[in-house]
Amino acid sequence: MDRTLKSFSLLLSYPTTELQEAMPEIGGVLASDTRLTAAARRDLRPLVEAMSNDDIYDLQERFVMLFDRSRSLSLNLFEHVHGESRDRGGAMVSLLETYRAGGFEPATTELPDHLPVLLEFLSTRPRAEVQDTLADAAHIFEAIRARLENRESPYQAVFSALQQLANVTADANAVAELLEQPEDDPNDLEALDEVWEESEVTFGPDPNAGCPQVRDILSRIDQPAGPVPPAAAE
Repeated sequence: MDRTLKSFSLLLSYPTTELQEAMPEIGGVLASDTRLTAAARRDLRPLVEAMSNDDIYDLQERFVMLFDRSRSLSLNLFEHVHGESRDRGGAMVSLLETYRAGGFEPATTELPDHLPVLLEFLSTRPRAEVQDTLADAAHIFEAIRARLENRESPYQAVFSALQQLANVTADANAVAELLEQPEDDPNDLEALDEVWEESEVTFGPDPNAGCPQVRDILSRIDQPAGPVPPAAAE
C-alpha cells in the first residue's frame, strides 16, 4: 500500500478524534516520503499540526465551510468537469465498476468520485497507474489549490503534493477555465440549498459499461500536461 496516498486520503476526510489520534503516524509518513520535495514536506506541516492540536469542532467547522459549502472546492472530482450533466452519472458508474474490478469496495456513503475515496483506491494500485490517474486530474488539483491559497488554508499543501506525485504541470488554460467559475459564498445557506436541490446525481447498473482502468475513466478530465523538471531538494 502507498502510505502517502492513504495519508492524503485521511487528511482530506472529515476530521474526527480518531483521525487526530492518527496524526503522529500520518505526519511521519509524509515527512519521510522523498518523492516530495523538502519544500512540499515542510508545507504540509501546518496542516498536520493543526489537525493534531486544534479543537476538533473547529476543525470540523473549517472543513465543512471549505469543502461542503463550496462547489468550487468540491472534493467530488466529476463535479468540476461534468457539473450536473447526465455524463456525470455514467462516469460514476464506470468508476465504481473499476473499483470493484480492482477488488476495492468503498466503505463509505460518499460518491465514487470523492477524492479521498479515489486516493484510497489508488493507494493499492501500481505506481504507473497512480501517476497517470493523478496527472489526468492535475488541472483540478491546481484550481482547488489556488482557491485554497486565496483563503489561506493549509489544505492547499495536499493539492500541491498530489501534483508532485503526478509529475506534471497542470495545463494553464484548463486551470484558468476552472478558475473562471464563480466562487460560492459558504454563508449563503439559502443559495446553497437551492444548488444542492438541483444537483442530485443518480446512477445504476449500466449494461454497456465495462471495467476499464481508472485512467480510462478519468480520461474525461484529461488535459495536456508536460513533465515537471526535478526540483532541487532544499
